[in-house]
Amino acid sequence: MTRIDWRATALERTQGVRHHLMRHALLLGALVAVLWSIELFDALVLRGALDGWGIQPRTLGGLQAIVVAPWLHAGFGHLLANTIPLVVLGWFVMLRRTSDFFVVALATLLASGLGIWLFGGAATIHLGVSGVVFGLFGYLLARGYYERSAIAISLALVAFLIYGGMVWGMLPLQPGVSWQGHLFGFVGGVVVAYLQARSVSMARG
Repeated sequence: MTRIDWRATALERTQGVRHHLMRHALLLGALVAVLWSIELFDALVLRGALDGWGIQPRTLGGLQAIVVAPWLHAGFGHLLANTIPLVVLGWFVMLRRTSDFFVVALATLLASGLGIWLFGGAATIHLGVSGVVFGLFGYLLARGYYERSAIAISLALVAFLIYGGMVWGMLPLQPGVSWQGHLFGFVGGVVVAYLQARSVSMARG
């Protein structure tokens, strides 16, 4: 009887893990599908007209574009460069709680957009989901630092080993790259990790 119960429990756990992984795949797949559908529509139908809807620093329209710009990209090369790290880092964040991804994505979208709007160059247009990608990266690194658990540290190390070169994207080294969005997105992710760790610590204390 005990052996049967143990096997049943193991099966339930396996099914639970499979269910979570499937949900992660569906959510990330849907997000990627939306991003690529928008870019396809823009390229084939609008001939790139949506590119003008990005964030224009210190303008009223630019402020409104903060929630629109992450869905737009300057061509398929730009979108492809963001898609893979978005999926990988997004999945790493989801491993603890699926809701963490949405919290971090929203917070870093706003932080990145506001940073661009305040400090971006005059007469420039910024678009793309890279601010969120950098936010996910910053969140994973910071969660490993603040939480100090084995899984958080492991995810932080793996993320850094794969995408450690992203840190250079937060510096004004390459023309045409929205380093402000990268930097403030990263900072937004760090802040979310800090607030979560602080909340857990206060609940325990």
